[in-house]
Amino acid sequence: MKPKIETVPTADLIPYARNARTHSDEQVAQIAASIREFGFTNPVLIDKSGTIVAGHGRVLAARKLELPEVPCIRLGHLTPAQVRAYVLADNKLTLNGGWDAELLRSELLAVKEDGLDLALTGFSEVELDRLISGLEEPEPPEEFAEAGEDIDTQYKCPKCDYEWSGKPK
Repeated sequence: MKPKIETVPTADLIPYARNARTHSDEQVAQIAASIREFGFTNPVLIDKSGTIVAGHGRVLAARKLELPEVPCIRLGHLTPAQVRAYVLADNKLTLNGGWDAELLRSELLAVKEDGLDLALTGFSEVELDRLISGLEEPEPPEEFAEAGEDIDTQYKCPKCDYEWSGKPK
């Protein structure tokens, strides 16, 4: 099946009621800034009835920008069970990727030299400072427990999902 992009009125798009992914006002503003700068480059995926399968954040940004319509791809071939699974997969699979630190640094510097606002990349100022300066990922915090103490604590950064254990090494 060859996907076909169609233009759908923004007001006709229905959010998926069980979408587990959240979008803060800050993130929606970032997406809106990206759409303003680059255009609407990534179609929204919808089911046959117009329910959003992927692209909730883009639709929120489109509404913030008062765009009357957005490009969509209708996934009429998916069953309700496949839609449920794809909503999760589309959000999670992107998070499973990584970065080539040197190439990322090089690209960020090139964007900066080209005179574009680095905020358009979605990285925070703290992340940009760290990445551009060439610093490596932060090390897990030093252990505060006394030697021999059995600590079974897991830590997870809410921004980047970096995980580490509090167990002594």
